[in-house]
Amino acid sequence: MKYALMKNKGFINLGFVKLDIAREKRKGLPEIIYAPGKTTEQLKKIIKEFKKHTSLIFISRLKEEQFKILKNENKKLEFFKSAKLAFLGKKSKEKNGYCLIITAGTSDIPVAEEAAVFLETTGNKVERIYDVGVAGVHRIEPFKEKIKQAKVVIVIAGMEAALLSIISGICPAPIIGVPTSVGYGASFNGIAALLGMLNSCAPGSVCVNIDNGLGAGYFAHLINK
Repeated sequence: MKYALMKNKGFINLGFVKLDIAREKRKGLPEIIYAPGKTTEQLKKIIKEFKKHTSLIFISRLKEEQFKILKNENKKLEFFKSAKLAFLGKKSKEKNGYCLIITAGTSDIPVAEEAAVFLETTGNKVERIYDVGVAGVHRIEPFKEKIKQAKVVIVIAGMEAALLSIISGICPAPIIGVPTSVGYGASFNGIAALLGMLNSCAPGSVCVNIDNGLGAGYFAHLINK
């Protein structure tokens, strides 16, 4: 197959994928490669092509066994196991703004790490406060000043996700809610948390999709920029 560069349309057609090489110019960050559903061979071809057009490559939700194979051809590829996020390129030396990442529980940490690693790699100052959910709401008290100083806050919670409303009530900064699929049967794999965040009565917050730590990190980066 002859691969064609669609110069006028801002993407490259590899047949099985059309790489958006114009996204970095539009958004300040290149297209992020979403690994699920792609074979390792497809990922190899995508990375090889992207290396011609950008100095920054992200691969999200990557399996560790896939990383080990990709590493053979991309020696500088880094993998953050807790975030399932791979990165190839130079980390930004900028410090765009202070982002605070808060989780309701320890089980929410994998989603939080996806957001945190992405933000750190793209040059944002990040601080983590984990396991301060509403079942022990007094745990937030020691961190009130940090919460008030943040430029943007990401709140990550499963179950009923009430933590978002509590943080929204004390924080002056924009807040990004991330509902997680953590919870028992009636949580419906995160739908209850999603609805809880969407129905928050505290102003100044938005909500991304279930378990979408990367989407929250991306949005926080744009706010900081």
